[in-house]
Amino acid sequence: MRRLLVFVSVVVAVDTLFFTALTPLLPHFADKYGLSKAGAGVFISAYAAGTLIGAIPAGLATTRLGPKRTVLAGLSLMTAASLGFSLAGNVWALGASRLFQGVGSSFSWAGGLAWLIASAPRERRGTLLGTAMGAAVFGALLGPVLGSLAGIVGTRAAFLGVTVAGALLFGWATATPGVASDRQTLRAGLAAVRERSLLAGLWLIMLPALLFGVLIVLVPLQLHRHGWGTIAIGALFVVTTAVETVLNPLLGRLTDRQGWMRPVRAALLGSIVVSVALAWARQPALIAALVVASGLAYGAFYTPGLGLISHGAELAGLAQGLAFGVMNACWGLGALIGPAAGGALAGAAGDSVPYLLLAGICLATWIATRVRYAEPVGDLN
Repeated sequence: MRRLLVFVSVVVAVDTLFFTALTPLLPHFADKYGLSKAGAGVFISAYAAGTLIGAIPAGLATTRLGPKRTVLAGLSLMTAASLGFSLAGNVWALGASRLFQGVGSSFSWAGGLAWLIASAPRERRGTLLGTAMGAAVFGALLGPVLGSLAGIVGTRAAFLGVTVAGALLFGWATATPGVASDRQTLRAGLAAVRERSLLAGLWLIMLPALLFGVLIVLVPLQLHRHGWGTIAIGALFVVTTAVETVLNPLLGRLTDRQGWMRPVRAALLGSIVVSVALAWARQPALIAALVVASGLAYGAFYTPGLGLISHGAELAGLAQGLAFGVMNACWGLGALIGPAAGGALAGAAGDSVPYLLLAGICLATWIATRVRYAEPVGDLN
């Protein structure tokens, strides 16, 4: 069990490393290719578009091929996409590489999490999911480091290193014992998605994707205007994701003991405060402090969301792999809309508008948790 947890943790960490590596590089690419805020948002969201495209096929693959083969397919796509990114010579090739890396990520996550849940005792799921999520955030922490390194040594050399890591992971996956597939048709699976706690978990994956999606477009561009370089921006996001790395395993243990909704409500209130403050912040030091605070507020949704998805899938009789495939679709939708819509709104009406809109969404979600989850569902509390 421990070896599998380490393996799945490394897989999701490498996936998120590639996703966040672009954050400190965004001002460079925006200047090089003349991207507006809306264009930068679309460029960032190509990864999420790929995740959305691959989400349901990845979920079905876990039920037909099994989690191990699904992970192998995801690692193959991720490795090829990393190589493509390192060799790309224009913004279209860069965007296409991120798109296919997103597709690969959906296969890796759906297969990896289904593999983990199939091998885990039920009473430890929150802890194991929290550990895997902490590893994913650790990968997100290393992403800005990779982006900063790429700013020094060049994009080609940095992302060739990711390609090598992907190839090594493929070999590790091949040597790891698999588990049986949990066969289920798409029609039967989607019918089960109506279960209440499953829907809540899916929204708690989509919401932080929206929040962080806006943040990773607007903050680098805003700090760049204040004279911050690639390394400084990368360092800020390293600190932010370090906070998330510590937070998620703690949340996993907490949810195993006290349920899912208490940390969710606290995260919603924190996200409202951070989003409103970002709407009015203009000083670089204050913006940087709020970005770090967002690691606590925005980052606290993922582990409870994963736990609710697993719990709800079990209640509804939904195959875990298909549930995590739908999860990828929800994350992909949020991460696609967040950067694209956030960049477009900021370009048209100023940076304050998308942040205030996000604060309103968090407030509406907090109200919904007080109304819809006044009573426990199953052993949810």
